[in-house]
Amino acid sequence: MRYLDEYRDPVLARRLLDELRRTATAPWRIMEVCGGQTHTLVRQGIDELLPAGMRMIHGPGCPVCVTPLQTLDRAMAIAARPGVVLASFGDMLRVPGTDTDLLSLRARGADVRIVYTPMDAVGLARDHPERHVVFLAVGFETTAPANAMAVLHAARLRLDNFSMLVSHVLVPPAMTALLEDPDCEVQAFLAAGHVCAVMGWRELEPIAARYRVPIVVTGFEPLDLLEGILMAVRQLEQDRHEVENQYVRAVRRSGNTEAQRAVRTVFRVTDRAWRGIGQLPGSGLELAEEFTRFDAARRFGVGRLHVAEDAECIAGAVLKGARLPTDCPAYGTRCTPRHPVGAPMVSAEGTCAAFHAAGRTKEVLP
Repeated sequence: MRYLDEYRDPVLARRLLDELRRTATAPWRIMEVCGGQTHTLVRQGIDELLPAGMRMIHGPGCPVCVTPLQTLDRAMAIAARPGVVLASFGDMLRVPGTDTDLLSLRARGADVRIVYTPMDAVGLARDHPERHVVFLAVGFETTAPANAMAVLHAARLRLDNFSMLVSHVLVPPAMTALLEDPDCEVQAFLAAGHVCAVMGWRELEPIAARYRVPIVVTGFEPLDLLEGILMAVRQLEQDRHEVENQYVRAVRRSGNTEAQRAVRTVFRVTDRAWRGIGQLPGSGLELAEEFTRFDAARRFGVGRLHVAEDAECIAGAVLKGARLPTDCPAYGTRCTPRHPVGAPMVSAEGTCAAFHAAGRTKEVLP
C-alpha cells in the first residue's frame, strides 16, 4: 500500500534519526497532543530511539479518555430509561463509570447500540419514531463538524425523538492549561493533524508566541512524527517559537471553513470538565440556545449529576504527561484492556492501552 509504505520507509527513518542526533544539543521535552500520535510513537518504538535525554511527553489527546466520569454516568442513567436507544462509538461502551459501563448495561437489557457516524443515530430516530435516540457526542474538534451536521439534519427532519449528550472538548485551552501548570516540562508540541485539518492552526499561533513554545502540526505515520520532532528540535535549538506544518498533504492554515461554520452554528464554547484533570475554562462545546431541544442532559434531567473519580487511577497525571502508565500500581494487574480501571486503558488512543499493547512493563528495581 504505497500511501502508507512511503511514510514508513526504514531508510528515511534512520536518516531522520541521524539528523535528529546531530541537531539536538539538549535533553528537550516534546509533547505529542494526540493519542493517535502516541500509539505510533510507542508501537514503533520511536520514543525509545530518540537522542539520549530527549523525551516525548504523552498528552491528553484521547477523546474517550478525557470524557468525564459524570458524562458516562449520565449516559447510563439515560440508557436505563424505558423507550430509549443510547447510540455511541464502540470505545465508549467499555469506559468504566462509577459502578458499571455501557456494555454491561446493554447485557442487562438496555438498548445500547454501536454506530459509526452520528448520522447513523439520526437514521435510527427517523426509522423508530416510537423510541427516543440519544447520541453520546464526544471528541475534539475533529468530530464536532459531523455532530453539528447530525443536529442540523435532525432539525431539518423535525425529529422530536433525537437528542445528544454532548461532551466535546477543545485542544488549544488544554495546551494553555498545561503550559500554565508550574510543574509543566513541555518545551514544544506536536499538534494533531486531524484537528488542524478541521480548524487550521491560527488558534495555535498566539500560544506559540505567548509561551515561546514551538508547535509543529504533524500526521500520524512514523516519518510524519520523526520529521515533526526534528522540526520542533530545530526551532528549540534556534530559539524560535513558531507554528510549522509538517502535515502539508492534509492541513492548511485556514482549515476547513465549511466545517468550522457548521460547528459555530450548532455549538457554543463553554467550560468543560476533563476526566482526571478537572474543569478547564472555555475548553468545551455545548449546544447553542436555538438547538437546546436536542440537549439530552436537559431533556432527561441528568445535568446536575456529579460523581467522584476512582482514587486509585492516576489517569489525570497520565493525561497531563506528569506520569507514565507504568507508574500506576494497577497497570497490567488490576487494570488491563480486558478489565480497565481507567479510560486510558480502554480507548484505541489511550496512553495506557498503547503501553500495554507494546508490551511496556514496569521497571523492577534490584
